[in-house]
Amino acid sequence: MPRLTLQRKFFIALALLLALLLALFTGLSRLGLQRGIGAYVAEIELSRLDWMVANLQRIYTRDGNWNRLRGDSQAWHAAQMPGGMLPVRDGGPPGPPRGAGPDRGPGFGPGGPGRPLGGPQLDVLPDRYTPPPPPGRPGDPRAMPGSIYSRLALLAADGSELIAGNASIDADALRTPVQVDGRTVGWLALAPLAGIGSAADQAFIAQQSRFIIYTGLAGLLLALLLSAALARRWLRPVEQLVGAASAVADGRLNVAVPVQGNDELADLSQTFNAMAAKLAAVEQSRQQWLSDVAHELRTPVAAVRAEIEAVQDGVRSFDAGTARRLHGQVMRLGQLVDDLRLGMEEAYDPQALQATTAEPLQVLLDAAEAMAPRLAQRGIRIEGLDSLRALQAGARPRVRGDDGRLAQVTSNLLENSLRYTDTGGTLRLFAALGAGPGSLLTLVVEDSAPAPRREDLPRLFERFFRGEASRARASGGAGLGLAICKAIVQAHGGSIAAALSPLGGLRITITLPVAPA
Repeated sequence: MPRLTLQRKFFIALALLLALLLALFTGLSRLGLQRGIGAYVAEIELSRLDWMVANLQRIYTRDGNWNRLRGDSQAWHAAQMPGGMLPVRDGGPPGPPRGAGPDRGPGFGPGGPGRPLGGPQLDVLPDRYTPPPPPGRPGDPRAMPGSIYSRLALLAADGSELIAGNASIDADALRTPVQVDGRTVGWLALAPLAGIGSAADQAFIAQQSRFIIYTGLAGLLLALLLSAALARRWLRPVEQLVGAASAVADGRLNVAVPVQGNDELADLSQTFNAMAAKLAAVEQSRQQWLSDVAHELRTPVAAVRAEIEAVQDGVRSFDAGTARRLHGQVMRLGQLVDDLRLGMEEAYDPQALQATTAEPLQVLLDAAEAMAPRLAQRGIRIEGLDSLRALQAGARPRVRGDDGRLAQVTSNLLENSLRYTDTGGTLRLFAALGAGPGSLLTLVVEDSAPAPRREDLPRLFERFFRGEASRARASGGAGLGLAICKAIVQAHGGSIAAALSPLGGLRITITLPVAPA
């Protein structure tokens, strides 16, 4: 059994829905046709009885009322004859002779273009109706089921009183007004057929039903073809995402799915591509991190190994100098391991740092004074010390944290400036203190050229990242200094950011929340 993919499920569900709609449409159309055809035929029948309306107008014009038609079936039958007039009573004026006069309906009589006067009733929707023969004559259409003459009635002007004709006329009957001198004097009413029973009627309903079914099937086929194309178009990105996700799960992170359109699936594809690119960058960073760690550890380990092998081979005796060199290499290993640990953000407990307070300005001043001789040797002058001393003497801002950790941050920043600033450059220190409760202390350390590349600024705080790949590790360090600074500052509840300095070098901005007095 083939696997039910999302595309197949979508197509099957849409096909079943369309089939159900087709069946519902066909059934309701047939039901509506069966129930509505009687009223439709009655409406057309009534519209073609204008000659009978003319007869009734002449009768009312002559008598001034409907008294002659009340309860008189012979008079009602005469009113259904073309040009029919009731006989004169009580010396009244005679009506026109039967079959004579300009108001005679066309198509009647021996010389008319239609059927003969005594012929059978026409088909379902004739142009005119042949009037019925005299009562009792064989073939009287009024005796036939559903005859139009058996469904006719004359109602009074108010529509509530039956004058003559079918006594079962109800509210569903169709009506046409009988007007004399612009005044409605009565209503000719026709009851719709009670049902569809004849063979011709059934054949008509069957023919229309087949037409509806064939039309619906053609529409269903077209809709299914369209739904198949749409299902493939809409769900193909999902299949591509599944394949790309499988590739990522297998470790192939350099995958990307094509982005089509601008809908939610396109957004999903873009998000997946961004995720895959981020994972690839993280994996590359991890590989680079492992390579850098191995390289950083290899140098002191190789030095220790060489010293030990030299002692073992008798090339060098184990004296105080050898012990000092071995101790120095071991201390370097320990420092490197500490740097690796400190470079991890989770190496600090913010709650433990909140137990004590520190003075960042004093820490920065102490670090600058300790670094001053080395900066002077390189010809790098320091600016901003006087303003730092004035702010420290006046406000003495304190933060929740540890002086030792903050000293490590300031020392790393100044060491970076010493290492990367050209001879004869400038190192500028700046501090600002916000006003009011919840204020912030801002520390700025910036230097002159050279500057890192602008695209490298967001990565300066990554472990082992160095903007200049050509720098020797001896001069460039392990690439952990700024990563350690970021971890320490964030543990103190602050933030650290890098930007290009107006002096031409790098600007590091540290923001720390000031502790309440």
